[in-house]
Amino acid sequence: MLCHNGLLGQTTSQTGVETAGVKHSMNPFDELSVEESVRIREKNKAPGGVEDICVISAGPAKAVDILRTAMAMGADRAIHVETADGDEGALEPLTVAKMLRAVVDKEKSNLVILGKQSIDDDAAQTGQMLAGLLGWPQATQASRVEFSGDSVEVTKEVDGGVETVRAKLPMVITTDLRLNEPRYASLPNIMKAKKKPLVKMSLSDLGVTNERKLKIIKVTEPPARQGGGKVEDVDGMISKLKELGAL
Repeated sequence: MLCHNGLLGQTTSQTGVETAGVKHSMNPFDELSVEESVRIREKNKAPGGVEDICVISAGPAKAVDILRTAMAMGADRAIHVETADGDEGALEPLTVAKMLRAVVDKEKSNLVILGKQSIDDDAAQTGQMLAGLLGWPQATQASRVEFSGDSVEVTKEVDGGVETVRAKLPMVITTDLRLNEPRYASLPNIMKAKKKPLVKMSLSDLGVTNERKLKIIKVTEPPARQGGGKVEDVDGMISKLKELGAL
């Protein structure tokens, strides 16, 4: 998925975020996914090794820059599913999941790693929907991924500590922030990435239509925070807390 860096204001129609003039960058959760894929290959974690790392992004022409960055990090090739710019080309999580399923079927992949959520809509649905469409096991919000024989153990942080699940390939994993520290895409690797294969497709090539099932009613900025207050002593603090209903 393609996301945006910087501060985004709402559009004048209040139906989305304003992206005009904003630099596109890789979703940080997806950046973790690329890094983890490369580490699995470098450290020979997967039984039989990693044959190929293919990255995919659906978005306007600018998405190519993101894919080149992913290849500079170590991916072997890329697929760009080109969509229109702006609201017209925006994809809902289910559409993205259907698109990824089509690519997985075409590529005969057995492991899909993707960010737990995008940072524009924060939907956190695509990975789960993809696993459901494929009929594969899923492990979400991974903070650690380890291979044990023909199984994959994935640990995630929960309220009471950590939770570890185990499943066999094929499977879908979504990544969380403490999984790894993504590497910097160096200039030499960026130059090499320009020679790596990048295939352009459309949703129709994959048999998918951008069918809208959700309607955005309104997008607004959060209300401005009110300033804090000072109290002279403990008694004043207790009185203030009682006034606010906290005691």
